[in-house]
Parts: sequence; structure tokens; C-alpha cells
Amino acid sequence: MPQIPIDAQQEIIKRIKKLMLLMDLSQSAFSGKLGISPANMSKHLSGRLPITFGLVNRICLDLGVSRQWLMSGEDVPFGKSEPHTSLNLSEKIETSRRRGVPLYDIDVTAGFGPLERQLTEDRISGYIDLPGLTGSNECMVRVSGNSMEPQIPNGSYIAIREVASDNILWGKTYVVVMEDFRMVKQIRRHPDPSIVILHSNNPEYDDMEIRRDEIRRLYIVDSVINYTTA
Repeated sequence: MPQIPIDAQQEIIKRIKKLMLLMDLSQSAFSGKLGISPANMSKHLSGRLPITFGLVNRICLDLGVSRQWLMSGEDVPFGKSEPHTSLNLSEKIETSRRRGVPLYDIDVTAGFGPLERQLTEDRISGYIDLPGLTGSNECMVRVSGNSMEPQIPNGSYIAIREVASDNILWGKTYVVVMEDFRMVKQIRRHPDPSIVILHSNNPEYDDMEIRRDEIRRLYIVDSVINYTTA
């Protein structure tokens, strides 16, 4: 397995520390965004654990960071210089429509920020060509967690498509993208029109109330497939 040279790792460490400053995140909070333990992140930043390509990919995909900037210092931290990141969801899916709906190796509930930046060709693990899964602008992503069971079991794949956040169909299930996190929830009407209720099917989870203007992107869930790879 190829490794990043030691001198390059030191430069990447500097840029990771700069990234935490830009995002106004403590080391612990930054680790949480990536699903990495603070202890291991501390070891990465001190040189006790190597900076791997896997860690670089995780930072770029989960946080929307420019890979070119993180690896070499060129570009800007949140630039969009790579051609595939400049395409919108419709354009990306249109290029592969004849092969079926693209299946992305992405956990939609992990990370935060624009989902668009993770829907890149290198993350496509296959295509699903089944009746009902050829709708406009659809793609498939993985869901972890049990908050939406039994409707959406842990590890299922969901077919999603982006919709306008001001045109919510009450009672439908959506991927809700906010500034700090993403989640899959049923959206219910609130007496206050400026607020919506995020409902989990699992009764062990309480409902959440959020302001409508906190929603950055919204993707309706069209289908659920309990799909696992070998």
C-alpha cells in the first residue's frame, strides 16, 4: 500500500491544523466530525500515527475540503477546482443514466456539509437497475443507525433526489442537510410555519424541532433497499 512521504505528512499536518482554525473547531470537535477518536487524531497530528491516504480522503469527502489543497497546499481549502465537483447532482447522474441509478459508497448520515461534494465518480461502487429506480436525478446512498427502523434498517440503501426545501410533503422521509450534520428523518408539520418536526420511526428517539431556514439541502427518499455487498 503506497504511503505519503514523511516530509509531505508534516506539511499536511500543518494544513489540518489550519483547517481546524478556519472551521473554528477544537481538535476534539474536528475529530467528531470525522468519526475519529480524539486520541487517534492527537497521534496523527503529533506524528505518532502516520497521515494516510485514507485519512486525507476522509477529510476531503466528509468536510468538503479540496484534496489538492490538503495534499500540496495549492488551490484553496474549500475550492472546487476538480472538474467532477463542479457538476450538480443532475449532471452527474445524467452521465450514467443508461447504466441504472448510481450506487455511492457513502454513508449519508456521516459527516456534514454539502452532500454534492461527496457524489463523485470515484465513490460509485455500482449501478442499480430495477423498476422504480430510474426516476429523474436519483442516486443511492447508504444509511447507518437505527433511528428510522423498521422502515429503514441499519445498513440499507436509499434512493434519493434533491427537492426544494420550500416544497415539503408532510409525512415523507427526507435526507435533511444542515450546517453541522445530515440525518434521515420524516418531516412533520409544526404549528409554527417557521419550524418543522423531524420524526424518527424508532420510538426510542425523540422528535426534534428545527427552524426551516436551518435546512441547507433537502433530498426526498423515493425507495429503500436492504442491500449489502459481499
